[in-house]
Amino acid sequence: MVDKLRGDGDATRFGPHPAPGYGVRTAAEVARHETGLDDASTPLARSVEHHLLVRQGLRMRSPLPRPSATRTMVVANQKGGVGKTTTTVNMAAALAQQGLRVLVVDLDPQGNASTALGIPHHRGTPSIYDAVIDERPLAEIVQPCPDVEGLVVAPATIDLAGAEIELVSMVARETRLRKALAAYTATLSEDERFDYVLVDCPPSLGLLTLNALVAGQEMLIPIQAEYYALEGLGQLIETVEMVKAHLNRDLTISTILLTMYDGRTRLAAGVGDEVRSHFGDQVLKTVIPRSVRVSEAPSYAQTVMTYDPGSPGSLSYLEAAREMALQGVER
Repeated sequence: MVDKLRGDGDATRFGPHPAPGYGVRTAAEVARHETGLDDASTPLARSVEHHLLVRQGLRMRSPLPRPSATRTMVVANQKGGVGKTTTTVNMAAALAQQGLRVLVVDLDPQGNASTALGIPHHRGTPSIYDAVIDERPLAEIVQPCPDVEGLVVAPATIDLAGAEIELVSMVARETRLRKALAAYTATLSEDERFDYVLVDCPPSLGLLTLNALVAGQEMLIPIQAEYYALEGLGQLIETVEMVKAHLNRDLTISTILLTMYDGRTRLAAGVGDEVRSHFGDQVLKTVIPRSVRVSEAPSYAQTVMTYDPGSPGSLSYLEAAREMALQGVER
């Protein structure tokens, strides 16, 4: 898959023009569609209008349809820095803001998803470690996100860093997260059930990630629109196939999201075309642009959806979540 991208790193290998489009949607296009503004408007006027509509009316669109059953999605990519945790928290917030009930399981010992969602995760806080290692009920662990209604979080603490070693000697070590989720969801009524469970995995293919792959039915893979992000994708796919063969035959790669997309470069277009040529409709048309606001938001214990709801990053995640949800209903 990456053969076309091998060589001296010159982005001009993809030709004098960006590769043919596959209907990629940028934040600007999404914003123009939502606001009804055309190119005759000044950038400042568009910016002000975008903020007003996003804050007052954009999220008043009809709520997303609830899936017929909970969609448990594993957000994984063993390469770090591709926007995995950022995608988890912002997609979760975007889904919740559009009327759905969402559970985020922070399975990364760094606890970055917990931080971005404003959830305390200091040592001693009831966490996903207690559920996976000590079989503590998830109902005693989850906390509501203070900024987004309908979003609930199972936080991670630093204790999770030792879980990989502790899991080695445990019976049924690959299924402990699945059992914890099943026991929790069995206590919920139809009105209380979660529409989405998003599991944020560590940037490795260890026992924690394996637990997530066994617990999930779908995979959401964020891919940075750069060459290095493609190199580890083959290994991830091999791992998924192995899990399907031996531990979870229901697991599928349902959604791929291009992140940190710079539409000014031929390289980004080339990577996008390469991914789409192999995965087709599994790749969302909406892409996530490089955005300072997206990077700033976690330092304020927020997602970009609440930190700057009118920013290009927020609009893009909002549209990506909507596209993913509607595709799931169609399938």
